[in-house]
Amino acid sequence: MCDIRIYKGEDSRPRLIIVMGPTAVGKTELGIELAERFCGEIVSADSMQVYRDLDIGTAKPSPEQLQRIPHHLIDVVEPTERFSAGRFKKMAREAVQDIRSRGLLPVIVGGTTMYIRSLLFDYPLAEVPRDSKLRTRLRRQAAQQGRKALHEQLACVDPDSARRIHPNDLKRVVRALEVYELTGETMTTWRKRTPDSPVYDACKIGLWLQRDRLYERIEQRVDRMLSGGLIREVRDVLQKYGDLGPTASQAVGYKETVKYLQGDIDWEECRELISKNTRNLAKRQLVWLRRDDDISWIDMTDASADEVSNSAAQLVSQWL
Repeated sequence: MCDIRIYKGEDSRPRLIIVMGPTAVGKTELGIELAERFCGEIVSADSMQVYRDLDIGTAKPSPEQLQRIPHHLIDVVEPTERFSAGRFKKMAREAVQDIRSRGLLPVIVGGTTMYIRSLLFDYPLAEVPRDSKLRTRLRRQAAQQGRKALHEQLACVDPDSARRIHPNDLKRVVRALEVYELTGETMTTWRKRTPDSPVYDACKIGLWLQRDRLYERIEQRVDRMLSGGLIREVRDVLQKYGDLGPTASQAVGYKETVKYLQGDIDWEECRELISKNTRNLAKRQLVWLRRDDDISWIDMTDASADEVSNSAAQLVSQWL
């Protein structure tokens, strides 16, 4: 039975639950359980589950899970399309409004921290335009001179961003330089203009698992993906669309499988790369999540599934 206390509260901001945590930790199932208990529907905050036909490698909810609770922002764009935090913000806020208009509670589930922050806050940075010719020039420069040289260029104009962004993270290095060249101000300056107050009254629940246990779950997920048809899925997507777009082609699991299909690596190397890159993704996600003091963490290491679910429900009940 649903908890009708979602309709109460002194805070006038719209209310929502957010289930956060690193990849493979178990956010999907907990989000569904909370949505069932508190009259909710789910909005996915996963940067790769937005793509149609990318199912196995993105660990989308199963057909059975999708039948239990309606999900939003899954399968909304083609793999060849570029998808951004700004576009997510617009679509997610529309979904939240739709859910609330029917008297239900939005439950945001995902590990893409940038997407969640874009939903919660009105970032002036999101309004900075993009220049495809400029981005192409910067990428060409990186290809010719090396990524380190481009990162050093960023360090000259925006040392704070350079310290925050890894030299190999070409996408974010290019974006930081693009912001500077288009506006004359650094990304650091734009980020400091972020409002202190979020648009929504959010109950943030973070799932934490001891590192070795998390890595074990990641290995199990990778094995399930590969045995469940990931290679076939990528081959079919390439045949259908020709290639993967600039965003989807960077998805962990897909970029490695493309290399395998092209003959650049063998099957075992493909598996090891997917596992390694997924572990690195989980590390980066945890770094970002630990910066958020508003998250209530649940340690799953020695807890049963029921204990985790009950702890999360208690946090929501206290917040309501």
